[in-house]
Amino acid sequence: MIKTFIDKILGKKPAAAKKPKFGKRVEIPVSEHGINPNLVDERALNVVSTLQQAGFEAYIVGGAVRDLLVGLRPKDFDVATNATPEQVKGLFRRAFIIGRRFRIVHVVYGRGRENEVIEVSTFRAYMDNTAAEQVAGNERTSKSELANMKHAVDSSGRVLRDNVWGPQEEDAVRRDFTINAMYYDPKSQIVVDYHGGLKDSKNHTIRMIGDPATRYREDPVRIIRAVRFAAKLGPLGFTLEPKTAAPLVNSQKLLADVPQSRLFDEMLKLLQTGHAVATIAQLRKLGMSTGIYPLLDVVVERADQPFVLAALQDTDRRVGEGKPVAPSFLLACVLWADVRDGWAARSGQQPSFAALQDAVEDVFNARIGDVSGRGRLAGDMRETWLMQPRFEKRVGSGPYGMIDQPRFRAAFDFMRLRADAGEVEQIIADWWQEFTTGSDDQREDLLTQAREEQARRQKPVRVPRVVPVAHSNSAIASADAAPQTDPDAAPKKRRRRRKPSGGGAAAPGSDA
Repeated sequence: MIKTFIDKILGKKPAAAKKPKFGKRVEIPVSEHGINPNLVDERALNVVSTLQQAGFEAYIVGGAVRDLLVGLRPKDFDVATNATPEQVKGLFRRAFIIGRRFRIVHVVYGRGRENEVIEVSTFRAYMDNTAAEQVAGNERTSKSELANMKHAVDSSGRVLRDNVWGPQEEDAVRRDFTINAMYYDPKSQIVVDYHGGLKDSKNHTIRMIGDPATRYREDPVRIIRAVRFAAKLGPLGFTLEPKTAAPLVNSQKLLADVPQSRLFDEMLKLLQTGHAVATIAQLRKLGMSTGIYPLLDVVVERADQPFVLAALQDTDRRVGEGKPVAPSFLLACVLWADVRDGWAARSGQQPSFAALQDAVEDVFNARIGDVSGRGRLAGDMRETWLMQPRFEKRVGSGPYGMIDQPRFRAAFDFMRLRADAGEVEQIIADWWQEFTTGSDDQREDLLTQAREEQARRQKPVRVPRVVPVAHSNSAIASADAAPQTDPDAAPKKRRRRRKPSGGGAAAPGSDA
């Protein structure tokens, strides 16, 4: 930025930047691409239709088009348009402009957990980073400088602001991979392709647009995206193009400048898109087991442990079945070993529950920090852990109170995984399974059963009584002192010797 200012004073013109190959617009008909229009979400269709009726260009774009081309039903739909964020917002009742680095619009349908968000972005112009305004710091330290900038980079070339609008051909070259840079018009059913994305899709190739090392430097999060796409599309036969994969390891150091909150979100995408196990394998294959994010390092390190592996597989299964998954559950499974060991280490010095609470806090301080805001995610993890000792108590009104807890289901699933790993008796997991699904009468029978089990466990063992010996030299005393061989036999009574009147010695045979 200072250099640009000095050049302006001296009347120097900035060096002409070499423009990239924008690519030639190719319109591909449905007979060639074969997209099934029934796989397109109705709300995405509504957004595209509303924008087109208002006189704007609008297309479904990015990963949704990639998935449609291979016959998958996309989980998320993004729309690209030549309308500005303000123009988009004005066309929808529930639309919100978000983001500073990239200003986009979220069009919201539905309410609560059933809502769906269609993300709408404006076509971006190609801007050479050498001509961009430059700041010395990052998003936080240079916040005041960035406030009025539309295109800015930091000293490493990482893009901090990119809000200059342009034509579709320039927007396409700004995207990362060729298979993510196609535009689908559901009305005409035409796919617009500038960089051979359809060809790469058919060849099962994940290829970066432009020079990979430069593109990773512009946005280091693309490193994580490359891994995610390789894991997701690997089962379909997709592989990273060698030139795209080559700079990945050396580019990892660039992630140090990315905000921790953004890395945390990207880590969750790696683990919660239904391909967590494949992602771990891909990271190991690429030599990237460590260095992306500290908590992800722990996941990769423990992925082969039975308990953690079961949690990863369970997450993939639920996503595949269209069921919701919570990041708190998976992270609670990954970090449980730390909590369990800390709990055990403290149990000798303080009450058990207090020891567990302190162990939980230590794990948050060491592993999570403030990146999650200690909000809902942290609260859910804490409740899941703190409810574990309560599964051991199956008497009284406790079980009824447990099943009414908001986090009971997550805590129960967590306990079942512990039982599968051998940490909890299987009989306890089965008991709770029956209790949660049983009728009132069945629950009472289960409580009675639990009380009887507890009574049997607490019943004291009957130990034979040993009578102290008064005269160790007498044969009779020795016989009395011998231990009883039959534990159920009543102990023999001993009679006292009676002294004869006059205080003389006892008469022979007088003792019985």
